[in-house]
Amino acid sequence: MAAVKQRDWWERVTIAVPYLWLLVFFLLPFAIILKISLADPVIAQPPFTPTFDEQGSLSITADNFLFLLTDKLYAVTYLKSIVMATAATILCLALGFPMAFGIARSAPSTRGVLLLLIILPFWISFLLRVYAWMGLLNNYGVINNMLIWLGVIDQPVRLLYTDFAIFIGLTYSYLPFMVLPLYATLERMDIDLIEAAQDLGASRTEAFWDVTWPLARAGVIAGCLLVFIPAMGEYVVPYLLGGPESLLIGRVLFDEFFVNRDWPLASAVTIMLLLLLVAPIVFMQRNQAREIDAQQ
Repeated sequence: MAAVKQRDWWERVTIAVPYLWLLVFFLLPFAIILKISLADPVIAQPPFTPTFDEQGSLSITADNFLFLLTDKLYAVTYLKSIVMATAATILCLALGFPMAFGIARSAPSTRGVLLLLIILPFWISFLLRVYAWMGLLNNYGVINNMLIWLGVIDQPVRLLYTDFAIFIGLTYSYLPFMVLPLYATLERMDIDLIEAAQDLGASRTEAFWDVTWPLARAGVIAGCLLVFIPAMGEYVVPYLLGGPESLLIGRVLFDEFFVNRDWPLASAVTIMLLLLLVAPIVFMQRNQAREIDAQQ
């Protein structure tokens, strides 16, 4: 009986630890940001009004959220961030799926080396890798010099400080986050299922869409979320590769917090961004739950 009680106690502790982690590092910061978003900006320290005034009455306002809904600048910023993050996610999927499939079907002796090549960029500072792309994309960088040498162009093409540069930077930075979950899913897939489908008359394309893709869907969803979510709030890549005129939500957040010192508005922007990111996660989880129930 004592052993059973001890086991139950450890099970409860094991379950409680992740919930405690979420409480301390997600729910509490979210509550603080929500509190600030319902305040008014003031020139003081901290730069926002308290939740309760001197008489002890509740003092909150929704003006910051109303301003976000009526100002076209923020609507354009959110839309552009969604488009850039979605495009980067799609390209990462198009590049990452063949890479993950090739690694999963490679010989065990070379599989470790290929995975090491995927993980190798993480050994270098993220900031240094983005700076390297600045050297590649500038007017006299490697890419322009190579195009001129090949005779494709006569004079340098502006690649740096454009949306194209941001797109390339996001894709390069988050491609490993797409490859690794896809590899984990494809590596467990039974290759005999594809061979059986081809033996039954299916072409390679039909076998891919009827066998490989459904079995890899969990890895695809995980990889897309791992790429899309951080790409939406990315700050370093738009700032260094997009230049001062790049209006993505991460750059706007930084400017509102540290340049304009408008913490309530910046907190409202953060809350809206979080809602935009939570919506696709909930939608995909519901779809997965429905698929599992249909299979059972």
